Amino acid sequence: MKSSLVEKPLLENIISEKLKPFVKKIDSEAYYARDYLLQLGKEGFFNSEGRSEAEYLLKEMQLVEETAKVCMTTAFCLWCHLAGLTYVRKTKNYELKNKLLPLMENGQTLAATGLSNPMKYYAGLEKLHLRAEETDGGYILSGVLPAVSNLADSHWFGTIASVNENRRVMFLVPCNIKGLKWKEKAGFLGVNGSATYSCQFDQVFIPHNLVLAEDADEFVEEIRPTFILYQIPLGIGVTKASLESIHKVKSRQNGCNQFLQKQADDIDEAIQQIEEKIGELFSVESVNWKEIAKIRLETAYLTLEATQTSMLHNGSAGYLQYCDPSRRLREAYFYANLTPTIKHLEKVLSF
Repeated sequence: MKSSLVEKPLLENIISEKLKPFVKKIDSEAYYARDYLLQLGKEGFFNSEGRSEAEYLLKEMQLVEETAKVCMTTAFCLWCHLAGLTYVRKTKNYELKNKLLPLMENGQTLAATGLSNPMKYYAGLEKLHLRAEETDGGYILSGVLPAVSNLADSHWFGTIASVNENRRVMFLVPCNIKGLKWKEKAGFLGVNGSATYSCQFDQVFIPHNLVLAEDADEFVEEIRPTFILYQIPLGIGVTKASLESIHKVKSRQNGCNQFLQKQADDIDEAIQQIEEKIGELFSVESVNWKEIAKIRLETAYLTLEATQTSMLHNGSAGYLQYCDPSRRLREAYFYANLTPTIKHLEKVLSF
């Protein structure tokens, strides 16, 4: 993002103290930087009170970008929290909103999304994995979500279950609820420090006061633009960090990088074009979510190109397992497969 709405000196201090010292540990040992996320909340970076939606969206997108420049695993966890925050901000369940939104915005607890499978369902890629049976006082959920990230005992995540063929309901689930079993997911190419678990619902009772939307289909239409919008700065942050790494090695080996086909100026120009398109989104009253999806897709391809270009410019120095260029390359491939994935986006944008 070109203009800054975040308090840069304060954010830089938090990144220096709570994130930078742990990046290699996050990448190599699956360390989860929960303290960094909580500190952002305690310092007011998630506070939406008194701000328009455009103001807090832009501020939080900048927060994701600055985090992704240093560590996209943690920026991804930040996105998970912001996605979960979006569900609570937009729910018509005001009892739930009034209780949890202050806690999620001030760093007392964290949120997660849980909508990977449902978003694929709405794109015609998968069936819904969770089933909901109405009962006295709420619903009973059964089924398995293969992967939900940014989880811990005190966290909350959103999810969607089918009641029948014609009706789906969206819930906010506390991680410590009775009947919910989670199993850690690891061994990924990258982004292992994301607190990712498979979640098995074994007759889990969800009371009515934890229902985000009785009509999930309608609610998804409302939250999907923001869900995707918050992902764009993940790629921009990694791309800008890759651009910086290209500049750093410009003079190595007598400047032979100048003969490579892709140069820093090519990446920089593409970033500027994407940022101009984001600016255009915020200059109009209404935007079709597919316009946001187009920018997300363009950013995914650019991130892959930028990280590969950085690897070529860094040469053998970038081939070390846990060096910054190779970490960003792995982050870029994760970003390409983050729901909505590249193939998911290509499908929905083809109609």
